[in-house]
Amino acid sequence: MSDVLDGYLARRHGATKSGAFLDPLADKVLVLGAMFTLVNRGMFSIWPVVIIAIREVIVSVYRVVVGAKGVSVPASRIAKVKTLSQQVSVGFALAPFSARDMTYAWKITLWLAVVLTIVSGVQYAVRAFKPRMILRRVTK
Repeated sequence: MSDVLDGYLARRHGATKSGAFLDPLADKVLVLGAMFTLVNRGMFSIWPVVIIAIREVIVSVYRVVVGAKGVSVPASRIAKVKTLSQQVSVGFALAPFSARDMTYAWKITLWLAVVLTIVSGVQYAVRAFKPRMILRRVTK
């Protein structure tokens, strides 16, 4: 809910460069922290969480590198849905009504998050390499 409020305030009062960097970073730290805790407690399997963590680190490093060159990398729509699915998965795993009776809810949303994580990661990679591919065609 705080993420929704933060987004609303940023749109209403204007986004800042530091906010554009820190908001997704805070999302990643909170969600991955919760996911690794759930792995430690035996609720989540390690592999989906590792896949998610690897993508998050790669995209974060990419944002820092291109950000240093003055390039902004806003979150795509699918990346926002990915973040929501990660948060929902953690929420279902932690909610008392779903912890025992509805394990399928957080398992389905966790694997949905993995799929969206991979798709959005590929989307960022295509965007990152597309200008280089166009430049190579022009210079040949």
